[in-house]
Amino acid sequence: MTESPPASQAAAPTSVRYRVLGFACTLSMITYLDRACFGVAAPSIAGELGLTDVSQLKWAITAFAIAYAVFEIPAGAMGDLLGPRRTLVRIVAWWSVCTALTAAVGLRVGGTLVGGLGALIALRFLFGAGEAGAYPNITRALHNWFPARSWEMAQGLVFMSGRLIGGLTPLILAILVGGTATTAPLMGWRSAFVLFGMIGLVWCVAFALWFRDRPADHPGVNAEERDLIGSEWNSSETHSAVPWRAMLTNRSLWALCLMYFLINYAWAFNMTYLPSYIEERFSMSAGDKFGAMYKGAPLWIGAAGCFLGGFCVNGLARLLGDRRRARRVLGMTALSTGAACWWAASHTDNVHLFCLAISMAAFCVDLTLGSSWATCQDLGREHAAVTAACMNTIGTLGNALAGWLTGTLVEQSLATTAAAQELSLTQLSKVDRHLAVLSGYDSAFATYVTVFIMAALCWTLIDPTRPISAGKSSVEPGQIA
Repeated sequence: MTESPPASQAAAPTSVRYRVLGFACTLSMITYLDRACFGVAAPSIAGELGLTDVSQLKWAITAFAIAYAVFEIPAGAMGDLLGPRRTLVRIVAWWSVCTALTAAVGLRVGGTLVGGLGALIALRFLFGAGEAGAYPNITRALHNWFPARSWEMAQGLVFMSGRLIGGLTPLILAILVGGTATTAPLMGWRSAFVLFGMIGLVWCVAFALWFRDRPADHPGVNAEERDLIGSEWNSSETHSAVPWRAMLTNRSLWALCLMYFLINYAWAFNMTYLPSYIEERFSMSAGDKFGAMYKGAPLWIGAAGCFLGGFCVNGLARLLGDRRRARRVLGMTALSTGAACWWAASHTDNVHLFCLAISMAAFCVDLTLGSSWATCQDLGREHAAVTAACMNTIGTLGNALAGWLTGTLVEQSLATTAAAQELSLTQLSKVDRHLAVLSGYDSAFATYVTVFIMAALCWTLIDPTRPISAGKSSVEPGQIA
């Protein structure tokens, strides 16, 4: 056994925790790559299935969100019980296979459609069931591997990484599938889905071989790093029973979940209908590289919000002397500003101003993400994963509602326009169809403004200093660490 060095020669803390953060950030990138590619490829998928509009994919979009919500809490509880290592490997392997299988949608064998709309809806449901629990288990891993004062920063970097790659996905697909001015297309959209699925499987192998659930179990971590992280996160409380009654009666958790439901309702547009909306409203082709950048703009501009959110909370905490108040002020200010941005987006016909407005709305949401997930850690502590899963479950229900309602509003607008002219949908003129689609989206935008205002008010009810369980913490959420 290696002896500890004398106090005068004490070793510096190792930096294994930052490699854990690297794995978490990479996983977040893969998550958003696989999510965003469906929205970008939606017009092509709809065409392969013989659909007349992307809004007819609303049940495929909604199926993913419903399954994600249903299985989020069980997957979070599994992470608290079994540890994030085994749980995350299962999650990523499952959804990576589903990503690859999406390539079979719309295939015809001997003139017979093999993967129709029903098969796509079923596959998207399985995709959501598999991916559920990814971020709660990332939260659990960060809870184990980082001191409390670093939670917001770590969470912000994780979401920043995901947003960045999600924002670049339209451009990546445009280059892979459409080529550039000097290069030919490298593959079709089906091959791209297979490639993205393989990337996830590679991550699974590397993560399973290297990662350990607790710093104490990792051979590369020295005593100094364990002390820096804090010994309380390495206790045997990992396997304690989930305090469901306390969770269901915690006002802050309910307010946090409602806030997350509301912001997810509006934010879902960026991952689902935005690419096809930009093509429809501003007459941009699917292979337009400039348009591809705008389709991803809310995500890569939002990434800056994820990164800056932690700094904003720390700065406000020093100014106000209270981290709870800092999160509240940031949440209310950012989301109120985001509501104004959605209003501006719905009242401009300039593509540059439109993309700037919705990107700033996304930026405002992402300023608050680190605080939201760090609050889960403050409230849940040793039950951080299942607490985060509760918040994300309710948030995903907002995503599901948005996927269904936005598509329904567009379909109803088309149906109303056709009925007024006593025509079928296929008989509508190109101009009338265009105007009807945009009218449906305008109705959806009005709801986005409303939910942002409501989400801002929710922050007045969130108090991270009142945890669900009675676990101890070396750093109280209301203090500056």
